[in-house]
Amino acid sequence: MERSDRKAAIAEYRERKPEPGIYAIRCQPSGEAWVGRAPNLPAIRNRLFFTLKLGTTPQRSLQDAWNAHGEEAFAFEVLEVLDIEKVGLGWERELKKRHADWAERLGATAI
Repeated sequence: MERSDRKAAIAEYRERKPEPGIYAIRCQPSGEAWVGRAPNLPAIRNRLFFTLKLGTTPQRSLQDAWNAHGEEAFAFEVLEVLDIEKVGLGWERELKKRHADWAERLGATAI
């Protein structure tokens, strides 16, 4: 990779805006679902699946289902992306509210 390409890639990375939102993890065999919120949706899937593979996720019911059924039984789904520009400074509060709403709507465990 040339120096100018590398500089451009770094600049592009720094200018990325976070995509806060709500996501769900579903276990097909058991029908269980877990709903979470993240300040940056593109990064959360990798982090969650990494901690599940290591067996270190703090959500015990999710870890137990993972251990019982394996990675191939799980699906990651983005439920809602929050538009920070529309919501404004209270985006974290709004994200929290929508997280609770999605968990209730789906009958899922909040993580």
